[in-house]
Amino acid sequence: MTTLATAPAPSEVLPDGLPASLVEALAAGRVVPYLGPRVLAQATAYGVPATPEELVVLLTARSSVPHKIRNRLTQSAQYIENFKHRKTLVGLMNEAFAAKAVPAPLHQSLAGFGFPLIVDAWYDDAMAAALAEVAPTGSWGQVQGLAQSEHFGTWTGWYDADGTPTPDHKPDWKTVLYKPIGAHAPAGNYLVSDTDYVEVLTEIDIQTPIPQEVQRLRSGRNFLFIGCRFNDQLPRAFARQIMKRSSDRHWAVMPDEPTRMEARFLAEQGIERIPLPLDAFVPALLARLG
Repeated sequence: MTTLATAPAPSEVLPDGLPASLVEALAAGRVVPYLGPRVLAQATAYGVPATPEELVVLLTARSSVPHKIRNRLTQSAQYIENFKHRKTLVGLMNEAFAAKAVPAPLHQSLAGFGFPLIVDAWYDDAMAAALAEVAPTGSWGQVQGLAQSEHFGTWTGWYDADGTPTPDHKPDWKTVLYKPIGAHAPAGNYLVSDTDYVEVLTEIDIQTPIPQEVQRLRSGRNFLFIGCRFNDQLPRAFARQIMKRSSDRHWAVMPDEPTRMEARFLAEQGIERIPLPLDAFVPALLARLG
C-alpha cells in the first residue's frame, strides 16, 4: 500500500516567529532564497502584476481570447502566440512589466546579505534592481530561462549586472540571480505559454534546462520559499527540480492553510511550513539578516 510522505517535524519557534532551524541555516550560510510573485506585495509603488491571476487579466484585456481560457495564464498566452504571433505575446509581457522596479526592503536585504544563489520565479525586475543598488559593482550576474520558440537549443541566457550578455557565469560573481521562467529586463525573456513550459518540462527531469552553476551552488543548501504557492503543477515542478540534490530540509512562508496537493508537496520535499503572513515574517527575517 502506498503511503504519503510526512512533513518534517516543526523546529523550535523563536520569539520572533522564525524556526530555529532556519536561523541556524542562515548563520551557517546554507540558505537559498526562492522568491515567488507574491513578494511584490511587500513593495510600494510597483505597478506590475504580482500573481498569475493578475497577469492573465492584463493579457486578456489587451488581446481577446476565448472565454473558457480567459482565467488560465499559460493557455491564454498560447492562444495569443498562436493567433497573434509570438512577438505580440512578448510585447504584451513587456508592457505588463514595464513599470520601474522599486525594490522592497526584503529585496534590498537579500541583495546586501551576500547569498551565493537567489532564485526569483517571477518576471519582475525588483530583485535585480536591488542587487544593482546594494551589491558591489561586478559582484553579481543573472541567468534566465529562455523560450525554445525564440532560442531553440539554448536553455538559458547569462547577463552581467549591466545587462550585457555573457557566455556563462563569471568567477568573480559572489551572487547568481536565477530567473528560471525569464524576466522583463534586460532582454524580455519569458516562459509563459503552454509550449514554453512543455519544452522545459520535457527536459527538466534530467536537469538540462537548469544551469550547471545553479546545480553546483544548490548542493547541500536549504531553500527558503517566500511569496510562493504550490497549488498548481508548474510551480511544483520547477521548485522540485531546482531543489534536487540540495538538502533534506527547507521552509516555505505560507500563511494560508495549504491545499491537499500543497500539503503533499511540502511533505514530499521536506519543506516546513512557516504559518506567518509576509508582513510579520519579513521584518523578523530582515532583523536576522542585519
